[in-house]
Amino acid sequence: MSSTADNFVQTRFIDGWSRTNGVHAAVLATRDVDTIARAVERVADECPDAPRYLRHGVIARGLGRSYNESAQNRAGLTIDMTALDRIHRIDGEELVVDVDAGVSLDRLLRTLVPLGLWLPVLPGTRQVTVGGAIAHDIHGKSHHSTGSFGDQVVDVDLLVADGRILTLTPDGSPDDPDGSLFWATVAGLGLTGIILRARLRVQRTDSAYFLADGVVTTSVEETIDLHRNGWGDSADYSAGWFDAVSKEPRLGRGFFTRGRLATVEELPAKLRKNPLTFDAPQYLTVPDVFPSGLGNRYTFGLMSEAYFRTGSTFTDKIHNITGFLHPLDIMGEWNRFYGRKGFLQYQFVIPPENLEAFGPLLRAVRRSGHASFLNVLKMFGDGNRAPLSFPTAGMTATFDFAISRGLDRLVADLDRRVLDAGGRLYSAKDSATSPATFRAMYPRLDEWIAVRRRIDPTGVFVSDMAKRLNLV
Repeated sequence: MSSTADNFVQTRFIDGWSRTNGVHAAVLATRDVDTIARAVERVADECPDAPRYLRHGVIARGLGRSYNESAQNRAGLTIDMTALDRIHRIDGEELVVDVDAGVSLDRLLRTLVPLGLWLPVLPGTRQVTVGGAIAHDIHGKSHHSTGSFGDQVVDVDLLVADGRILTLTPDGSPDDPDGSLFWATVAGLGLTGIILRARLRVQRTDSAYFLADGVVTTSVEETIDLHRNGWGDSADYSAGWFDAVSKEPRLGRGFFTRGRLATVEELPAKLRKNPLTFDAPQYLTVPDVFPSGLGNRYTFGLMSEAYFRTGSTFTDKIHNITGFLHPLDIMGEWNRFYGRKGFLQYQFVIPPENLEAFGPLLRAVRRSGHASFLNVLKMFGDGNRAPLSFPTAGMTATFDFAISRGLDRLVADLDRRVLDAGGRLYSAKDSATSPATFRAMYPRLDEWIAVRRRIDPTGVFVSDMAKRLNLV
């Protein structure tokens, strides 16, 4: 890296969304692809006189919404990709958009919706980048109908360890004849290279609103039966909240919604005038003033009771984007509610034949004394070809636990239960599992490692998470 490029490197404090793994690290922030490529080449050259941060690998970083250390490199270089934020082309006929990896889904959606276009896969927040969405193969309420984010990628430009920029496609390309590098990059945690640009499929929409149904369950058994019996199968989107704090028989109760994008004719008259208005406000930014420890069984118990009472059974109700898909985007920096010690989000999936394992797991959470309020449950469809992609057919659920004494024991117990049920954890959320458990949950890990080593034989791309899980 030249001295000019060195001027772009600063030491910054960075962490994941859970606020539990912060580091002071060297960060390169530039929109110049050549500068990024030279940095990668310098790392690969292993020059003994190079700055220290160039001797310990490199990893790309988007908006920092992973809940762990997958987008940081304590000893090496982290590349801030958010400056690469151009939307190059929107093809409304072919239904493809061409964007830089640093473009956020929020900005992309705000651009697409007024044109009558829509992203088929959206996670629980729009505040993630396209590159991060591919690197973690994110999913949303529509997985059972549209698959995950990697399934929407037409092709991707990947900067690899030797400085080349390869164009990869799902079915193979001259740079990747069998498509194995493409699928190793999808959900590959940024460890095959740096995603620079991508072409994505989009779909047409008549409106920016949803037509939704809602249902309430009163126990964990009702919740499991609802999903076992296909509550959301006929809808494009489906998910809901469950109670992880109350005593039985209320434990596991919840309310769930399913729906689809509404047509103009289905909107009330006042919304038909501007059906493609992007109605997704952010009302506040949470200040960083909350002490750790507020997220306990008492406070979360009150919140769970109050939240449950907001649920109801309804049919064909109109919701805006934020209300239906992204309620937490109403508040900026909502992770600050957990205080400076942060929290741990635990997301897992268990296969459809073992859904009964969810009840004992939920009871184990309640017995532990560790409370969680922000709980989500939904069903996945079949997974894709990516060896490290998380979504697979079954039920997925999330817990958010405030960091407190004994949480490591609970998480270890949950890992065992999920593994025994044939399930696995989500790499974008995991911040605590062991290398052995991760390997057991992802039986195609060796296949992925072989592709990674072929494209990056000296281990140029490194993250703190990769070190924890022995992936490099």
